[in-house]
Amino acid sequence: MRGMIQEKITLNEKLHILSDAAKYDVACTSSGVDRRGDGTGMGNCSAAGICHSFSADGRCISLLKILFTNECIYDCKYCINRSSNDVVRTSFTPEEVCTLTMEFYRRNYIEGLFLSSGIARSPDYTMELIYATLYRLRNVCNFQGYIHVKAIPGADPRLIHMTGYLADRMSVNVELPTAESLRLLAPHKSRKNILAPMRLVQTQMNENKQEIRLYRNAPRFVPAGQSTQMIIGATPETDYQILHVAESLYKKFDLKRVFYSAFVPVNEDSTLPALKDSKPPLLREHRLYQADWLLRFYHFEAEELLDEDNPNFNVLLDPKCCWALKHLDLFPVEVNRADYMLLLRVPGIGYKSAGRIVKARRMGNLEFEDLKKMGVVLKRALYFITCGGKMMYPVRIEEDYITRNLLNTKERLPEGMDGMTYRQLSLFDDVNFSGVNGI
Repeated sequence: MRGMIQEKITLNEKLHILSDAAKYDVACTSSGVDRRGDGTGMGNCSAAGICHSFSADGRCISLLKILFTNECIYDCKYCINRSSNDVVRTSFTPEEVCTLTMEFYRRNYIEGLFLSSGIARSPDYTMELIYATLYRLRNVCNFQGYIHVKAIPGADPRLIHMTGYLADRMSVNVELPTAESLRLLAPHKSRKNILAPMRLVQTQMNENKQEIRLYRNAPRFVPAGQSTQMIIGATPETDYQILHVAESLYKKFDLKRVFYSAFVPVNEDSTLPALKDSKPPLLREHRLYQADWLLRFYHFEAEELLDEDNPNFNVLLDPKCCWALKHLDLFPVEVNRADYMLLLRVPGIGYKSAGRIVKARRMGNLEFEDLKKMGVVLKRALYFITCGGKMMYPVRIEEDYITRNLLNTKERLPEGMDGMTYRQLSLFDDVNFSGVNGI
């Protein structure tokens, strides 16, 4: 392993190194579990998510996100911590992770922990250290807050099993969309080793649910479910292939989330996109997240959104609009009569607003003003709906005409999409609130 291993290094220096090393791991969420503290420890979780704090620049932060170690026996070509890179190497001890978590919690900087790791020595060795950390945090420090931890592929299933009873959410990263890409960029890893712990977590979660039905006070295994992450843009897979992989993972492993991480060029390698020509494909990542939402909440199938003739999303329009433009024979939809499933397919109508429409129209016919109050985005929906048999404005149900008008609405992309630097939030920023809200 190349790189400089620091033997004498302060905890503060370790934190800077290992929090920065964790910034490319996006499979990090803080909701989906309802577990309250029992009054004897510190921290708790609720179904709506954990509490949040704010960084110096006003963005929301909630989890202490760190690697246990950036030492790694693997040489994944896309990873900054690959074994052949000359970087400063360091590791926490279980006691140090516990100290950081508890002290940051007491200062109201964080409400939970996201703990990932490189692979030091072996998967078993690393997983055992992670288990020791969580065991100490839960049973010695009595921390009852949110913990998201990575399961290490190739580790002893017994270690993953024991760790799952201490964590709220667990994730195993598939890394790349296909086994071929994994062999090309991460030859030390295999799809079989990655999917094995994912199946283990799923099986144990199902068994644990049965135990809880029989014994209400039975310990809970990964109560917030499991997630995974795929790197997008490092290899030539199409959106069609990526979406099929995500759909398969949801169906086969009951995942809570599939995260998509735009490839960030941090290494020079002939098998990777050239550094000088490569920018993170953030807009592509955004479209994949939108399509993923359609799979999970809108009852779409991957085959409906893309096919082999049209394998990639149009980056100028969201996937739902693209689908609607290809199925104009179904529109316009009369909102006072259409069933819930059809309303879900109307651009501008979300699953919450669709539910509101179905409930409200029982009391009388709805008008466009009513839809606006319910959260319908009329600037997109107006081309696809009628109220009382009338459209909001005289429009032509033609693909080119609607496309031009939708493009003119200039969809609002997530904040920070342009010029994103991938700088992780720092817990050490100087906060200057002068002039804000009179403070």
